[in-house]
Amino acid sequence: MASPASPLQRASSPLQRLSTFNNPITSSSAAASALDSIASDPILSAFLSPSFSTTSFSSAALSSGSPASTAEKLHSSIRLLDSQLRHEVLSRHDDLLSQLSSLHHAELALSTLRSSISSLHSSLRKARSDLSDPFRSIHAQTLQLSNLHSASHLLNHSLRALRLSRKLRNMASVDEPEKLDLAKAAQLHSEILTLCHEYDLAGIRVVDEELRFVKETGDKLRSEAMKVLGRGMDGLNQAEVGTVLQVFFNLGELRATVDQLINKYKGMALKSISTALDMKAITAGSGGAFGPGGVRGSGTPQIGGGAKAREALWQRLGSCMEQLHSIVVAVWHLQRVLSKKRDPFTHVLLLDEVLQEGDSMLTDRVWEALVKAFTSQMKSAFTASSFVKEIFTMGYPKLFSIIENLLERISRDTDVKGVLPAVSSEGKDQMIAAVEIFQTAFLALCLSRLSDLVNTIFPVSSRGSVPSKEHISRIISRIQEEIEAVQLDGRLTLLVLREIGKVLTLLAERAEYQISTGPEARQVSGPATAAQLKNFTLCQHLQDIHTRISSMITGLPSIAADVLSPSLGAIYGVACDSVTSLFQAMLECLESCILQIHDQNFGVLGLDAAMDNNTSPYMEELQKCILHFRNAFLSRLLPSTNATNGGTESICTRLVRNMASRVLIVFIRHASLVRPLSESGKLRMARDMAELELAVGQNLFPVEQLGAPYQALRAFRPLIFLEISQLGDSPLLQDLPLSVILHHLYSRGPEELQSPLQRNKLTPLQYSLWLDSQGEDQIWKGIKATLDDYAANVRARGEKEFSPIYPLMLRLGSSFTKNTPAS
Repeated sequence: MASPASPLQRASSPLQRLSTFNNPITSSSAAASALDSIASDPILSAFLSPSFSTTSFSSAALSSGSPASTAEKLHSSIRLLDSQLRHEVLSRHDDLLSQLSSLHHAELALSTLRSSISSLHSSLRKARSDLSDPFRSIHAQTLQLSNLHSASHLLNHSLRALRLSRKLRNMASVDEPEKLDLAKAAQLHSEILTLCHEYDLAGIRVVDEELRFVKETGDKLRSEAMKVLGRGMDGLNQAEVGTVLQVFFNLGELRATVDQLINKYKGMALKSISTALDMKAITAGSGGAFGPGGVRGSGTPQIGGGAKAREALWQRLGSCMEQLHSIVVAVWHLQRVLSKKRDPFTHVLLLDEVLQEGDSMLTDRVWEALVKAFTSQMKSAFTASSFVKEIFTMGYPKLFSIIENLLERISRDTDVKGVLPAVSSEGKDQMIAAVEIFQTAFLALCLSRLSDLVNTIFPVSSRGSVPSKEHISRIISRIQEEIEAVQLDGRLTLLVLREIGKVLTLLAERAEYQISTGPEARQVSGPATAAQLKNFTLCQHLQDIHTRISSMITGLPSIAADVLSPSLGAIYGVACDSVTSLFQAMLECLESCILQIHDQNFGVLGLDAAMDNNTSPYMEELQKCILHFRNAFLSRLLPSTNATNGGTESICTRLVRNMASRVLIVFIRHASLVRPLSESGKLRMARDMAELELAVGQNLFPVEQLGAPYQALRAFRPLIFLEISQLGDSPLLQDLPLSVILHHLYSRGPEELQSPLQRNKLTPLQYSLWLDSQGEDQIWKGIKATLDDYAANVRARGEKEFSPIYPLMLRLGSSFTKNTPAS
């Protein structure tokens, strides 16, 4: 059943009733199209701009020429907008009515809330009135109590400050300053100031009066403490320094005081170094002995004043080192006390109070500044003053000795167990490096002096000249002077020896260039040629240099010999090279004579051969050659007929000894190869060996000093007369090489037992050369092959008996292989 229409609906206007038939979507789209048409219109679009100005629009409309059409368009637009607004209101009629009802209900709720708020305000005013009076009373009494407490604390601290001040007055009233307990007075002073600062006691008249006294007393304490500290540092008195450090710790000024003291010592060191190398001060201090003008622009004194300026420079440098030593030891002493002293109340180590994490030690700070200043001054002196450069370069050993003496004294005076030294090894190296610029110049000067002397003795342009003995003595003396100038310092000695080594190498090169070569240097048939005499002189000069320089370094450490060993070896090698070709030629000649032993018949039997006392022809020729070599060559090379020269074997003596040993070895080798060897041949060979021993001993080298070759010769002579049965166990075998024994045994065996010489169809010279290139184990292999061939031949014939030599040779060879490791 339909409800009756409401009065509002019944009162609706015809326009309202018409609106109910409108479609909202249609009205919205119509409104949108109207707005779009306005926005696209060139005249009406201006009304949509936020910056629209009526004045500008009116002015533009009037100036357009058709203001009436513009006005008509505006009226048309207004009507259109009214129509659109009407449509919007009608389309949202229900929503507007709903919103109107909500506003009515909100107005009723707000009226109820207003009454409640008014009631709450009334209650709050009553509560405020009831609480304000007690609050004001409590606040006033609380403030009063706080002020009473503050006044009480202030009074107590003031009384304590006054009591401490009274104690300080009593202590400061001592007539003798030495009896004043500085540490305790400093503690009182610090406590008073701390109280006044912490509790803000300034402004209290009686406290202010005491504060003036306390500050004056603090100044006196600092002054007295600095006096005691200076006295303790000068005397290195640990007790006094420790007491003063405790004073400044109590004053709270320990770090600042130590920093001030370190800066003071730094300044003293820098000033001392600067003064030591100040040429103007040096000339002024010498009474102006350098003439008007004193020192010239290059740092060189005037003519006639060099000696005094040099002496003054060394004196000032010595005084500087003394002062630097005192400064470093004093700073180390201060650091030592700081590292041991602890505050008796807090047990804080004073060094920890002075040094923060990452800070350098006190000695390191001073040493670093000292080395930096010294290095700078040395570089400046080297470049700016030719006079100082010359003195320190030529006198570098003295300069280095002064610095090294400073470092040694510092190390010695600060060497205390459990305490860090004043200067570390790195610090010492830094100080030494400060004068390296002069060390380099000194070594260069040393090398230049010696090289110039070598160039004078052995000029590059001349090859035929040989220096005199005086020239050689001069260069040896100069080398000795260079060594003696620095021998007190091991490190500098090694550096100088390296330069001397360069000079000796240069000397060896120049001498090698002077050696004569060619046929004249190798001829041995006639007297010594001019080329040979020249080589003899070079050899003797080089031998003299080698001997005397070797004796110079005898008393030096072994490393000195290691430094000069290569260059001395070069000298020795060139000395050998100068005569080696001659000795090779002489030895070849002697070996050629010995080879003629194979042209002799030692297998002759008969009484005549046994009674023949004549020397073999090859031995006569050998003796003649040895005597000729002695008269023509060796007498000029050897200092005397003795094998030794003052206990030291010379180069030529060694070469002669080697040649004599080689002659004996080659003779024994070829004598053992002689085959056949009859009894008369043995007697003849024994005579030859006696003649050989006599010739070598008288003209070459004392045979008793030849060692193994001579022992082999002495053993081989009786060995050849032993029976086969006696050979196996004879002690003579110990002095002879196995190859010599086995080669000799071939002469006692049957002809079908061929020696390696015969088996391989070699000449004695070829076989001898092969023996020189092989060891005893390889020689035994060759001999063993011949023994195997012999045994195979015997077995091939069906025979069961071997020559007694065969098992003997096998046994000797087998014992050798057992006792000798495989090569």
